[in-house]
Parts: sequence; structure tokens; C-alpha cells
Amino acid sequence: MPGLNLQELMSQAKQQYEVLQKKMQETVVEASAGGGTVTVKMDGRKQVLGIVIDPEAIKAGDIEMLQDLVMAAVNEAGRKVDESMQSSMGGMLGGLSGIL
Repeated sequence: MPGLNLQELMSQAKQQYEVLQKKMQETVVEASAGGGTVTVKMDGRKQVLGIVIDPEAIKAGDIEMLQDLVMAAVNEAGRKVDESMQSSMGGMLGGLSGIL
């Protein structure tokens, strides 16, 4: 393959990896369940940054429902992170296509 510079390719891949790592740290998504009864904040590394539960949900005393809402909000936040990272990675990979 004429013009293929492996060292340059590796250098750009490393730069893209570093950009992605920074993006993962900076990305924060929020998702809720039960009409806002439970809200979860998560970063791009899928670390939960916070959970807010409406006090009325606790007063209701339905622990199983509350557990389901927490699980749904966490799962939705995870999906949002995946979507955000996929769109970010798509843009980065497009930049590498000029080398190949």
C-alpha cells in the first residue's frame, strides 16, 4: 500500500484514543424514570455520579417499584452514554479514513 505510514497511523490513533478518553470524562448524561421520580447522572465511563429520588416515592412505601425505577433510570443513562460515545467515535474514525 503506497503512502501508508504506520508510525503516522499509530500516532493519530493514539491521539484519537486520548481525545476519546477526555470525552468520556467530560460527558455527563442524565436519565429519569417514572416521570422524574428517579433521576440518574452518569459520566462517559458509565460511572454513576448521582441519583435523585423524589421523596414522595419513598413515602409511597413501594420498594419494588422504586427499585425498578432506579434500575430503569440507570439502564437508560447507560444507553445514552453508548449513543454519545458512538457518535463521538464515528467522527473520530472518519478522521482516520484519510490516512488509509
